[in-house]
Amino acid sequence: MATTTPATTVSLKLLVDTKGQRVLYAEAGKDFVDFLFNILLLPVATVIRLLTREAMVGSLGNLYRSVENLGDAYILPKTNKDTLLKPKYSPSSATNVPLLLPNIQSSAKQRLYRCSGGGGYYSTNCRLYYANDPTATCPSCSGVMNSPATLVNPPNMASTSSSSANEGGYVKGVVTYTIMDDLTVTPMSTISSIAMLSKFNVKQVDALEEKVVNVGMKEGVELLKASLQSKTVLTDVFLSPKAGTGKKRCR
Repeated sequence: MATTTPATTVSLKLLVDTKGQRVLYAEAGKDFVDFLFNILLLPVATVIRLLTREAMVGSLGNLYRSVENLGDAYILPKTNKDTLLKPKYSPSSATNVPLLLPNIQSSAKQRLYRCSGGGGYYSTNCRLYYANDPTATCPSCSGVMNSPATLVNPPNMASTSSSSANEGGYVKGVVTYTIMDDLTVTPMSTISSIAMLSKFNVKQVDALEEKVVNVGMKEGVELLKASLQSKTVLTDVFLSPKAGTGKKRCR
């Protein structure tokens, strides 16, 4: 089966209350929702590197800097600081998630090892144990676990009843989703849209405008940053002065 290259930009339709200068909600497809859900897999240190220490709210940036500045004399000999500062990021089994964040690779390779039978014999129980340190001792035979092991990913599960199993990502692509300003995600329906307008106490329909935006890596990083700081993420990212105009009035 041919692989599809993940998109580097996705389209998003915003419903804007021009009177209140806020994004009420956005209409999005599978690609944008997959990107949002994929944020949950990011290690904390990777988030700090993406946003830079100075842009981090709270004390995590200081914690990251502390590890960076700590001298080797205080670090255990078997410890590689890159495992903390540059953790390996793996998007699990998800594929074809839009590339809306810079690709930060870890220089610390994560490896698995198994028992080599160095204790004089190799028992069936030796096969039960794996380690990420080649100096570890096998609990079964006390041999050194320095024999490299290969991590094998499961094959793609093909479905005879639906092609959704091979879509990649996390959610189905036959649905339009509603993204609230605070990033609450729900399947979209006409009834829910009307209910939301009532919830937001929108009195003047002519004050509502559609705004179609393209989300690339720059916006992806801004969304990540705003999601850690605000409950009005879409408004902060797309209605700020630097976000520009280009609105289209609803009819």
